[in-house]
Amino acid sequence: MPSDLRIFTREYPSGTVWDMPALNVEFSERELEDLRQIAKERGTSMKALVREAAAADIARHRALQEGAEAFRRFFAGHAEEFAAAFPDDERPARGEAA
Repeated sequence: MPSDLRIFTREYPSGTVWDMPALNVEFSERELEDLRQIAKERGTSMKALVREAAAADIARHRALQEGAEAFRRFFAGHAEEFAAAFPDDERPARGEAA
């Protein structure tokens, strides 16, 4: 396995990367030139650079989802306390005037 992919494929058993699905991504000429320059500066391949960016965004997305779910659980578990602390922010009950 090329060394530039090892850091991005720790979750996968050795040899499975070559059997993974691929994705063709279109870039503008400017974007490609920027990618080439960044990859060169980092001493890595463009493929590894794009994989790293995608993996980082996936991790960020998962962390945001987990954080949002933790907030929802916390808020639901303390709904009465929030209602008491911020009564002006409570929605009127059905049938009550706004």
